[in-house]
Amino acid sequence: MRKTKYLFIIISALILSLASINVNAQTARRVLDKTAANVSKAKGGATASFSISGGAGSLAGSLSIKGNKFFASTGQGKVWNDGKTQWTWTRSTNEVTISRPNDAQQMKANPYKFISIYKSGYRLSMKNSGGNYQVHLQAMHPARSIQEAYITVTRSYYPTQIRMRQGKSWTTINISNFRIHSVSDGTFRFNKNACPGAEIVDLR
Repeated sequence: MRKTKYLFIIISALILSLASINVNAQTARRVLDKTAANVSKAKGGATASFSISGGAGSLAGSLSIKGNKFFASTGQGKVWNDGKTQWTWTRSTNEVTISRPNDAQQMKANPYKFISIYKSGYRLSMKNSGGNYQVHLQAMHPARSIQEAYITVTRSYYPTQIRMRQGKSWTTINISNFRIHSVSDGTFRFNKNACPGAEIVDLR
């Protein structure tokens, strides 16, 4: 009889724990849904400032976005992405690399990439951190280029920091000065006149 009672208590505790995890995941998804909706309001475009630090060093610059397109400019170079193709100009070598980057590579140039990847393939959880929301993404499959990420979101549902893990390496991206305004489509496609004399390397 006592064993049956203990078994019932253990099962009840497991059910309550699973229910709590499920509610937390739903809350985390709602936070990211509202954040994505805020960013998506910028249908005509938006700009922001960002800084990145991690195993590959650090850099800072400005970013323009429009839908799934983005343009990033730093002291080291520039990145154009029209939603399919990416052109990366490196100032030190005056070389433009054309590629089709994975999610992790895109997010290092466009922190807002997370709004299109969290909806599938990740387990979500959330906690409060310094008056903000901190959502944790954990990949369900080892083949995902971003295995883990922490996204810090303000109470107004704007992202301020993204920490992501690729392999064993962590990269931190800080975002500020988000501003909605019109950005032309031509901003997101490479124009050879912007980098005179640059060598083109096509990796597609």
